[in-house]
Amino acid sequence: MVERAQAVREQIMALEEGRAFVDLSGMRKILVAGDDAERWLNDLLTAGLADLRVGDARRSLLLTPTGRIRADLHVARTFAGFLLLQDGRQPHPVQELLAPYVLSSAVSLSDRTDGLAVLAAPDLPVEAEAERFRPSPLEWGVGLVVNEARRGEIAAALRSTAIFEASPDAVEVRRIRLGRPRFPGDLDQDSLPAEGNLERLIDLLKGCFLGQESIAKVRNLGHPPRAVVRLRADAPVAHGDTVISGDQQTGKITSAVTENGGWAVLARVRWEDRDGDLRTSTGIYLHHLD
Repeated sequence: MVERAQAVREQIMALEEGRAFVDLSGMRKILVAGDDAERWLNDLLTAGLADLRVGDARRSLLLTPTGRIRADLHVARTFAGFLLLQDGRQPHPVQELLAPYVLSSAVSLSDRTDGLAVLAAPDLPVEAEAERFRPSPLEWGVGLVVNEARRGEIAAALRSTAIFEASPDAVEVRRIRLGRPRFPGDLDQDSLPAEGNLERLIDLLKGCFLGQESIAKVRNLGHPPRAVVRLRADAPVAHGDTVISGDQQTGKITSAVTENGGWAVLARVRWEDRDGDLRTSTGIYLHHLD
């Protein structure tokens, strides 16, 4: 256990210093191709895709008509079409969510999850033959996509340049320490993008997208009902702990991890309590971080 914890610490340091790669092959991988692929996707997803060129990538959301989050995606433009990368922990595969909208459009959806490997790597010269896109699904460095059969070869090429392989545990710890909400987990299927400060993933100037009218209404009202806040605790806390504001429950801790003698915390609370004094139901105070 001690050796594993030390390994994770070393991997986190390597990630922070740009010396680590991450195997993301567990993500769902859906290829959207066809003459209408760009227009069709652009009309559904929140990000603007019209200016994406081969080798470009952009994070986006797929929303319900009422503006709730259905999927959080990374969209990479490749020579074959648009490759949609989705965390496998999300409740609904994006292919199933998009399929009802195909209708008569010249669009095909094909599941490439088993056939393709995807890695996130530092943006450094590496002797590895792979199709590249920027940024990676972790929103730093480059994404490398190859046939699954060549995954070991690519990983070996990266290791040969003294680049560490970071585990999913290290990536998750770093995410929490940086205060980045994850769907699902910190957000759920009832969440609006603004709850997790994800409005940056919405191109409000491109025209229509699924859920656009509802997002506009939220903006006009000024705020969503809840917010994910970044906090720190000086005593042990855990996922699921109740968060109190005043004498009332306001939410729950959605992510927690040890950090420099304390605990880095993400909590989902009522909007009106997001900047107030917060504590757990056991009396542990939660300090706000910028």
